[in-house]
Amino acid sequence: MKIIRRTLLVLLAVVALLGTLIYFFLRAQGLFRDPVYDQDAPQNVNVESPAILVFDKTNGFIHKDAIPAANDLLARLAEANGWHIYQTDNAAIHNTADLSKFDVIVWNNVSGDVLTEAQRQAFERYLRSGGGYVGLHASGGDPEYAWSWYVSDVIKAQFKGHPMFPQKQSATLTVDAPEDPIVAHLPHTWVMADEWYSFDKSPRPGVEVLLSIDEASYSPKMVGVDISMGKDHPMMWKHCLGKGRAFYSALGHYAEIYSDANYSRVVEQAIAWASGKSGEPCKLSAAQ
Repeated sequence: MKIIRRTLLVLLAVVALLGTLIYFFLRAQGLFRDPVYDQDAPQNVNVESPAILVFDKTNGFIHKDAIPAANDLLARLAEANGWHIYQTDNAAIHNTADLSKFDVIVWNNVSGDVLTEAQRQAFERYLRSGGGYVGLHASGGDPEYAWSWYVSDVIKAQFKGHPMFPQKQSATLTVDAPEDPIVAHLPHTWVMADEWYSFDKSPRPGVEVLLSIDEASYSPKMVGVDISMGKDHPMMWKHCLGKGRAFYSALGHYAEIYSDANYSRVVEQAIAWASGKSGEPCKLSAAQ
């Protein structure tokens, strides 16, 4: 019994040491930084409607390639659609006066705890009163959140992990809502390679799931730990939030995804829907 205990203690110590070494290695690669909470809002935020706020602050893991790739895509979409875009990593823009200037907020791979309590309240008021939200990948990918409302009401599911070794895997996605303009252009089954998120539960009911993943088409394991969700494993969904609209896509860890024509169209249509200007209603899942 003592030998077993000692062995377990040694294993735990090794795991803790490896975790520490990995963390400091990632910091050395510029993939983590010390948290910063912005207090002073940017000056002279002048935009015309339709206006899109692109927010890409990282107080957690930094997607060094995906963030600029997504920003490039969003700039192209804005130019093509006549949207006015304002990009910043200054979280203090989350104040009532500035948020009121925007039809949609796009959180581009935002990570870590980024908003002060006052900024959280301004963001919640904005959404509940009719604003739009589009969350990309890491914006719903923190293993824990200090802000429970964001998880329970905006994202609607808590991230629990993604596969490792290999991290990037090809998998089959299935379109759940083929008549929805956000995904209507996709083939019924869509094969692509990405980092695949798992969540503590399916966000159903209460959301309209647009895209799910077939777990039989890849290995949902994280360092030997099974993080599978079973047959109901959504990867993209939308829902109503008060008078506002929220869309989340777990896709987008790798930069090349943001140059994929199919995914570019998804993001374009998601922004149009979240703005409320597409003519598409806001509804819950058919199961509601």
